[in-house]
Amino acid sequence: MINIIPALPSHVRAIAKLVEPLAQERVLISKDLIDYFEDVQEFFVALDGDTVIGCGALHVLWEDIAEIRTLAVSPDYQNRGVGRDIYLALEAKAYELELRRLFCLTFETRFFRSLGFVEIQGTPVGENVYAEMLRSHDDGMAEFLELARVKPNTLGNSRMLKELGRPVSEI
Repeated sequence: MINIIPALPSHVRAIAKLVEPLAQERVLISKDLIDYFEDVQEFFVALDGDTVIGCGALHVLWEDIAEIRTLAVSPDYQNRGVGRDIYLALEAKAYELELRRLFCLTFETRFFRSLGFVEIQGTPVGENVYAEMLRSHDDGMAEFLELARVKPNTLGNSRMLKELGRPVSEI
């Protein structure tokens, strides 16, 4: 049986190992191990027994919006609903945090469309919020803001947004 739970520090090395081949293929952004440890509280993992078979993170960008990051599933478990289950845990957390929108940068547009995301152009925040976000040192925030230091979009992925209404699990 596969369980989706909040990640623990003991899961971090397995998360990094799961993401590494995707980062080498430039599907996901490469991160140092320390970054995963620092961000562990943002992650959920899918476990088959004690084995991490998937992961995903919810990174709050501002008071009403968060980014779905580092959503990955082991090749042996793909097309079994594991990615959707991880996403549903992240979305539930977003509702707990009273967020209204979710953002992602992805190649998996079909998957995210099935979850209610739509492709967008530009950055979906106002000028004042944009100015505040410029203070962040986070590379993901730089991608979100489409800053020159990360342009052109080095991964070539799509920008997608979901307005939270009813949770996917209720649809």
